Amino acid sequence: MVCWQMLIFESRKGNADLKQILIIDDDMHIGNMLEEILIKEGYGVSRAYSGTEALLLLSKAKPDLVLLDLMLPGLEGEAVLPRIKGIPVIVVSAKADIDSKVDLLMGGAADYVTKPFQTKELLARIAVQLRNVQFSQEASVLSYGEVTLHTDTHIASIGTDEVKLTRTEYAILKLLLQNPSQVITKSLLLERISEDTPDCTENSLKMHVSNLRGKLRRASGRDYIEAVWGIGFKLRTEPGT
Repeated sequence: MVCWQMLIFESRKGNADLKQILIIDDDMHIGNMLEEILIKEGYGVSRAYSGTEALLLLSKAKPDLVLLDLMLPGLEGEAVLPRIKGIPVIVVSAKADIDSKVDLLMGGAADYVTKPFQTKELLARIAVQLRNVQFSQEASVLSYGEVTLHTDTHIASIGTDEVKLTRTEYAILKLLLQNPSQVITKSLLLERISEDTPDCTENSLKMHVSNLRGKLRRASGRDYIEAVWGIGFKLRTEPGT
């Protein structure tokens, strides 16, 4: 099984533009479903069915992202996680208690998705992690239209004019700029911006976004952010006036 998986992994790595995802899950049904979904989305997929097999694969080739189940035969997911270096890991597990999530996120997981999961949400989280890796490897300047955000100094500007932002507004703008063509769900927005600010809650999120939209509009005369009803927020494809 390992040799066959390595051949698949290496052959798919031949396309430099194809993002590679390693699924570590011993459940054949879930693994097959994930593989089918990911291939349809244009990802290259390899699979491991145990923690030991996963580490062997990772020692030979480096994927762009790992989907890690916790309940694995032999070496469990909690033991595999700290041995995966330099690759974003999304834990996909039936364990739903908050302590498990916190421990794993603090232990190196980039994200945590509880089984059963919505396919669209998982794909969105994968896209966010892959974009985060891409942006972390590029310059610390994010831009969209006239908006520029320096992630090293936390300074936002419209053209040559600085726009004063709160910590929460900065965190929201940063995530939107990192995902310029994607609708960011409210739950994902709240979860991801907590890395930069603890001040935003579900009740206050709409107010923070509204304040940010207002500041960008007053500085530029354009509306850069739009609400997607019932889902979340995104950057306008064409900033409106």
